[in-house]
Amino acid sequence: MNFEFSDEQNLLREQAAGFLGDNCPPSAVRAILEGEAPFDADLWKQIAELGWTATTIPEAHGGLGLSYLELCVIAEELGRAVAPVPYSSSVYLATEALLLAGSDAQKEAWLPKLAEGKAIGTFALSEGPGQPSPRALATRSAGGRLTGSKLPVPDGDVADFAVVVAGSDAGDGAGLHLIPLDGDGVARRTVETLDPTRSHAKLDFDGADAEPLGADGEGWALTERLLDRAAVLFAWEQVGGSNAALEQAKAYAMERYTFGRPIAGHQAIKHKLANIYVKNTLARSNCYYGAWALSTDASELPVAAATARVAAIQAYYFASKENIQTHGGMGFTWEFDCQFHYRRAKLLSVNIGSEGVWQDRLIAAIENDRAA
Repeated sequence: MNFEFSDEQNLLREQAAGFLGDNCPPSAVRAILEGEAPFDADLWKQIAELGWTATTIPEAHGGLGLSYLELCVIAEELGRAVAPVPYSSSVYLATEALLLAGSDAQKEAWLPKLAEGKAIGTFALSEGPGQPSPRALATRSAGGRLTGSKLPVPDGDVADFAVVVAGSDAGDGAGLHLIPLDGDGVARRTVETLDPTRSHAKLDFDGADAEPLGADGEGWALTERLLDRAAVLFAWEQVGGSNAALEQAKAYAMERYTFGRPIAGHQAIKHKLANIYVKNTLARSNCYYGAWALSTDASELPVAAATARVAAIQAYYFASKENIQTHGGMGFTWEFDCQFHYRRAKLLSVNIGSEGVWQDRLIAAIENDRAA
């Protein structure tokens, strides 16, 4: 197996890095962190114009029809830049849900808008503390109407529609529903999280119009498949962030002098940076495996996705934490940008399930492979 990206994909990486370097500097991230805007609308418009929102959408629906490998490349660079845009919610989750389970009419209605960036989608699974499960879902649908609450929903305050996981009495105990968020029976309230550069909301449904997405009673199986796909993409985003945190720590260590020499010359700092590098390299290796499994729709995807997800969570959190430590007392101040990666690392570590959840999924996937 060749897990390396092609020359064309690496060229895409260089172009993405250059674009984000020019259009998403730390000052742009700080503007969203300190301001009232939920995301960088200008950056989102430019990203859509570049076709990044259309990457894996088929050409028949206005997309580029590229592979998931190109999407992994883009995800890594967005993570490196800590981009304050609703890309993961709309592309990794909502778009993928439609590609997995949408009818022809649903795809025709929403995929062209998603491809052009004219619509933002999200995925609503969590209902508060605790790991969601079919039996624990309080959100229910009856007669084409949805009732219940979802919290937190990434970009739920700005999304045009949500794919909502609701409880069902049929099949595996769940169903997916497509809900326009500007209709009657929908109320949304912005909620605070550790990372204000990625907005979240609570969605309350009181008889909202609910259009089934896929068959009722197959929603949990579809959710599991969707999360496996999204986990690989989130892992690449986390790897991008963890490498950026390492570069930030290294740059500071090279320019910060104590006792007449840079702190990078001290053994304690060398070991700190080396440990970050080791974790980042392990996570990247697992992400290559995940990218291959996702792009080929391999049977190993559940194992590869969970492995990449766990390794990326560990790497990004460790890198973001050690980056702050390398900066010393100043690293904890508001004026320094170290906080960007720490905030994003903590957010991404729980957005589609915590590290413990994905460790359990990894164990279950390995056991399923052995049983087969």
